[in-house]
Amino acid sequence: MSSRPMSSPPMPPTPASGFRAAYRRLAPRLLVAVAAAGLGAGGALIWQVGAEAAHLAWALATVPVLLALFVQIAVALRRGDVGLDIVAALSMSAALAFGEPLAGNVVALMYAGGQLLESFAEGRARREMTALLGRVAFSAMVYRDGELRETPIAAVQPGDRLLIRQGEVLPVDGHIVEGIAVLDMSALTGESLPVRLDTGSEALSGATLVAAPFEMIASRPAAESTYAGIVRLVEAAQASKAPMARLADRYAVGFLVLTLALAALAWGLSADPIRALAVLVVATPCPLILAVPVAIISGMSRSARSGALVKDGAALEALARIRTAILDKTGTLTRGRPEITGIDVEAGFREADILQLAASLDQASSHVVASALIRAAAQAGLTLTRPVDIAERPGKGVEGRIGSRRVALGGDGYVRERCVATQAGASLSTVPAGTMAVHVAVDGRLAGIIRLRDPLRADAAATLDALRHSGVTRIVLASGDVGEIAREVGQTLGVDEVLGDLTPEGKVAAVRSEAARQPVMMVGDGVNDAPALAAADVGVAMGARGAAASSEAAGVVLLVDELRPLARAIETARRTRRIALQSVLAGLGLSVGAMVVAAFGYLPPVQGALLQEVIDAMVILNALRALR
Repeated sequence: MSSRPMSSPPMPPTPASGFRAAYRRLAPRLLVAVAAAGLGAGGALIWQVGAEAAHLAWALATVPVLLALFVQIAVALRRGDVGLDIVAALSMSAALAFGEPLAGNVVALMYAGGQLLESFAEGRARREMTALLGRVAFSAMVYRDGELRETPIAAVQPGDRLLIRQGEVLPVDGHIVEGIAVLDMSALTGESLPVRLDTGSEALSGATLVAAPFEMIASRPAAESTYAGIVRLVEAAQASKAPMARLADRYAVGFLVLTLALAALAWGLSADPIRALAVLVVATPCPLILAVPVAIISGMSRSARSGALVKDGAALEALARIRTAILDKTGTLTRGRPEITGIDVEAGFREADILQLAASLDQASSHVVASALIRAAAQAGLTLTRPVDIAERPGKGVEGRIGSRRVALGGDGYVRERCVATQAGASLSTVPAGTMAVHVAVDGRLAGIIRLRDPLRADAAATLDALRHSGVTRIVLASGDVGEIAREVGQTLGVDEVLGDLTPEGKVAAVRSEAARQPVMMVGDGVNDAPALAAADVGVAMGARGAAASSEAAGVVLLVDELRPLARAIETARRTRRIALQSVLAGLGLSVGAMVVAAFGYLPPVQGALLQEVIDAMVILNALRALR
């Protein structure tokens, strides 16, 4: 299997999109170079030739930046955006009109430099998310007709047996069937230490094998794999714009009006147009439109590094305001990795037979029970057979052929529908409360029931304590399980309220009831949780093992099979919002103060432009603190 770094998804860019990307990357550098060259040339000419030649050099160096700025303003106005680029254009135009080409050249250099600085800061802030896009596998080593062949990952199907070689990135999700996997999960979790997975464990796409090769059975097509979903979410996150950033755009309009009013007042009272020019110069550009995007992207990138992918800036801002957390039980507070507590069998079958057939079939399933069965079979020393003719109904069951036998497993109704005759032995008719049951049919005959129980996550109690420490004041357990089981879990963890026997509609009602009081977060992992995740102020999906529907509906996706990153993401969101507001208020305060000083004639245009660049650099560097 081959993999290589990518800066974008594996789709060839169109010539137009490639040109635009290249222009956005190179334009700030070219404009900075032109403005800097003009400033230097003017400085040399004023000593060797005279002021007139120097003024011409400074004016010529200002014009390219001004023209590029006019184009940028026109594009923004077509989108309905009115920003402080207009102030920059006015200040450069006024400098040329009032015979102050040096001030215009300095503003041009400072403006182009600010754009370059912002681009650098955003690139630094996006680094963790961009790194996630650079680990896409393009082919896999698949056993076909008894031979090992390199196959495009688009052709890999559930049930295919793959060989993963040292140094390769896992192309799809699957279950380990031979060998021990030692995987570098840092791209998904941020953890630097490798993870060891035994036979029967689930291995997630996007991890890198750092030890001996192993073999796995694919459980999902590549397009539905964990890592493919993460890539799609990262692309959407990078293209998003936070409400705080949109709010900054609205503030920018007010700041624009204030700038023009103060410039006009300074000119009217002093009859000196240079004072108006100085006011315009010192307001160019504005930290309001620089600091907020950088801080938001920094916070999103920091969360991704901690194992929580925040889809967009809106989710990050909403996460900062959360006060109530509603958590599903199964797969969220519990491990989502059931453990076998017993196997009931019909006459003519042995426990080992039932487990071997069920685990063999489940090699091609993505259900949470599959890993438990495969792991138990491996521990029992059972040899698994590759399944064929597989058909799965998500949430109901799976059927297929194991050797010469037709096997079906899943819920009671699903399995009995596939039985020629129904056997209802006493041993198969009763399942203890709180136990998950997997019914197994072989060749049209009900063969047995595998009983499992889902234990609490080891980090569940610590995570709830961390949530309270991060500012969550109310925690509710909402479960579709019977009330008795839900209450037992709730009492163990010390939640504020327990809601059991909930349908998906019931979970939505619970979310809306809590949201009427204060901002609410819903955490879940299954298809049945998707409506509640969408209804909450912030939906959080257990993306590493959860259903695709829950990941699509959620605003935050946990990239690992644990709750620990959630509390860190909330703390990061709160800190990011504080930093963004600090940057905006401090930057605007300094800018307004400098504008007043310039209006009274104490800050000439050239010095004002230099001062404003210092302010911009300060607020951008402050915004980057969200990365730490």
